[in-house]
Amino acid sequence: MNVQPILDLFGAELVAVNLGLESFAANLASEGARAVHVDWRPPAGGDGKAIAALDAIAAGTTVDVEKANAEAVRRILAAEPTVVGIGVAKDVVPGMARDLILHAGPPVTWERMCGPLRGAVIGGLIYEGLAKDAAEAEAMAASGKVRFEPCHHHDSVGPMAGVMTASMPVWIVENKAFGNRAYCTLNEGLGKVLRYGAYSAEVIDRLRWMRDELAPILSEALALHGPVDMRSLIAQVLQMGDEGHNRNRAGTSIVIRELAPHIVTLDYPKEKLAKALAFLNSNDHFFLNLTMPSAKCSVDAAAGIEGSTIITTMARNGTEFGIKLSGLPGRWFTGPAGVIDGLYLPGYGPADASRDIGDSVITETSGIGGFAMAAAPAIVKFVGGSPKDAVDVTMRMYEITDAESESYRIPVLDFRGTPTGIDVRKVVETGILPAINTGIAHKDPGVGMVGAGLVKPPENAFRDALVAFAEKYAI
Repeated sequence: MNVQPILDLFGAELVAVNLGLESFAANLASEGARAVHVDWRPPAGGDGKAIAALDAIAAGTTVDVEKANAEAVRRILAAEPTVVGIGVAKDVVPGMARDLILHAGPPVTWERMCGPLRGAVIGGLIYEGLAKDAAEAEAMAASGKVRFEPCHHHDSVGPMAGVMTASMPVWIVENKAFGNRAYCTLNEGLGKVLRYGAYSAEVIDRLRWMRDELAPILSEALALHGPVDMRSLIAQVLQMGDEGHNRNRAGTSIVIRELAPHIVTLDYPKEKLAKALAFLNSNDHFFLNLTMPSAKCSVDAAAGIEGSTIITTMARNGTEFGIKLSGLPGRWFTGPAGVIDGLYLPGYGPADASRDIGDSVITETSGIGGFAMAAAPAIVKFVGGSPKDAVDVTMRMYEITDAESESYRIPVLDFRGTPTGIDVRKVVETGILPAINTGIAHKDPGVGMVGAGLVKPPENAFRDALVAFAEKYAI
């Protein structure tokens, strides 16, 4: 036996390749040895049921998954979200009624609602004149006289608590490429607002002013301006430091620039026009309620494609986080809403926070928001972290998506398209969860916003969706 090769090996410089805990490689390096750490983990986190589902899908399916996903991604990339008007919810939102309150996230009953969602429901009932105070509103909500359904079941989306009631004004956004529409209320701003669960007199007064004065002014200005191409606007704001979810300063500024010349020509007292413009100027998040329905009608075009593993909905109600797959239309897969790691307003901390809530994660589902954080390094001043973290988040998202946007590009990445088309197979196999940045509501009804941060969705929702997909499609 020739042992010389072995002797030569030990006579040369050795380099250790480490798989598993990174601390093993660090320990070797601290002793002066060379070590290369490989970021490896077992598929699906070692979950046997999920691994079996991955293997079954890889072995063969009744429908060509790759072809189905290519079609789903094609539809998302081809979407042409366009603002076509402002209407009243009961007149334009499918199925909307006076006894119906729409909320963010998957279905939830009054008994299981978190504090901020309960607060928003209370405020919604007072705003509609269905209850005179919080006590009467709570009694009505618990009585069964009011119905609760997800915004997503009515072609709509709502930020944070997401509450939409019959008389609220809503944006109407149409996907011109496919003809489907999505709806969203007008943004109230940050702090003590209904979407964060506040319902004091100032909150209700602001909502009624938005309904009675702001919405008519914006509607008439929009009619003079004509339809607004949201794909173009979102493409612009990504190159101006926004990411389309929690940083909207550039987007709001563009909306003001587009509508202001028409607002000032309207036949309203100048004080009312000035108040409307001042509200827009003071509300950096106004653009969010336009990006959300734009994202919604974009990904909805990809829903219901046989054999597609592309995720078309992600949403949270403060109790549960839920997703939907293109190839399994109508089915929610849920897990516990996450605990947010973030920055807090003075006087508040993690003990005050509600769990993750809101439909605004539809932005991430469509390829912006957290997926485009590299375009908005200043977002870390709002949600925490460093500019490098923002870039790292976006880079990780390329590993769980099937395409890159042709319209939404990131300057710092040499104008690379944003990661688009989340494939549940890749999420489960890699263990990389979709990145979400979000606001933080107080856990108790009536308080409002207390911070903002980053949150991880529950792994089981994605694994359960994959297993259900395999049960339906694997041969």
